[in-house]
Amino acid sequence: MKNLSIPHHVYLVSEDAAPNITPALDRTLRPTEVTLVVSPDMNQRALWLSRVLKQAAGVKVNTWQVDDAWDVEHLLERFMSLLEQTPSLPALNATGGTKPMSIAAFEAFRAYECPVFYVHPFTDELYWLHPQHLPSHQLEDRIKLRHFLMAYGAEIKSEGSSGILPAYQALTEHLIQEIQQYGQVIATLNWYATLAEETLISPPLQRDHLQWPAFTKLLTRFEDAGVLQIKDACLIFPDETARAFVNGGWLEQYVYLQVVKLRQQLPILQDVKQHLKITRSTATGKIENELDVAFLANNRLYLIECKTRRFPIKKPSEGPGAEAIYKLDTLKELFGGLHCQGMIVSYLPMRDADIHRARDLGIEICQAGQLQNLSHYIQAWILAKQISS
Repeated sequence: MKNLSIPHHVYLVSEDAAPNITPALDRTLRPTEVTLVVSPDMNQRALWLSRVLKQAAGVKVNTWQVDDAWDVEHLLERFMSLLEQTPSLPALNATGGTKPMSIAAFEAFRAYECPVFYVHPFTDELYWLHPQHLPSHQLEDRIKLRHFLMAYGAEIKSEGSSGILPAYQALTEHLIQEIQQYGQVIATLNWYATLAEETLISPPLQRDHLQWPAFTKLLTRFEDAGVLQIKDACLIFPDETARAFVNGGWLEQYVYLQVVKLRQQLPILQDVKQHLKITRSTATGKIENELDVAFLANNRLYLIECKTRRFPIKKPSEGPGAEAIYKLDTLKELFGGLHCQGMIVSYLPMRDADIHRARDLGIEICQAGQLQNLSHYIQAWILAKQISS
């Protein structure tokens, strides 16, 4: 493998971008030039992929157009023309494209005695289809979140800090340890924090709420952390960052820290970020999304939605539970389908209907008391996806 130098790769552009990025980033295989074979419906994805290959891998990128991704005769002719016009014999990545594209490309490259490889869509192991005597190769986990998202038409506009204050860490740990005590009153605190979004001052605290020992203890904990003050029976937040932290942002930080700590045990865990604000390119313009916690493991995207609000019990199609499930299901399809996984972490118990709906869509749930073993649940989730895939 070390003696095999192939400076020119040919990639077949499809909706799944990851298998066309990993070989270009691998230090054993990294080419100096890549030719993207593009059908008319893949022009936009080719532009996204081209940007990633140039920025992340530093390679020269060319494009080779085909008129019909399903006409084998046309495709054979185009691949033959490509090889005849290429000075050095390139290697084909047969992973992408339509099936007729990969079949036609394989036949053409084999006829010209050019190497052909395939990237396993789940394990990131590279297999040589021609010549077959070459050993398989485990591709390196070198994609960063910024480039992974870029390959699917999304850009990171802002992200949360990677450093968490010790006082915040202590508070989040306490909230998880005492989840049975705070499970009900945390939703009330969220309600006040939500109503303070415009002015950073909540409405006056209701008398019956102040009679809850758990609620007053909760307020004291947040006040000691410096994220709110109680004045004239109202909650006053020093800034929007503090208000957002009280309004559920603390759970994002807790989940983020659990994933960061897991990197010591799981080498396949690559890039971890929290509170990402992204924009996606669509046919109708730019769409904004927020990702609570996102990370890559073995070149696959994992998304976690964090919820501290009370999940309503009336309409199954409404409320935070249904919204989070719909959002994750949509993002999974946009960011690689099988290459993207989703989980909901809920401080409060979720409705049975939401849990069943999430499981039907392949979305994991970690809720209520399970959060006290969150690190274990996340690790098991990652490893299960590697094995099951």
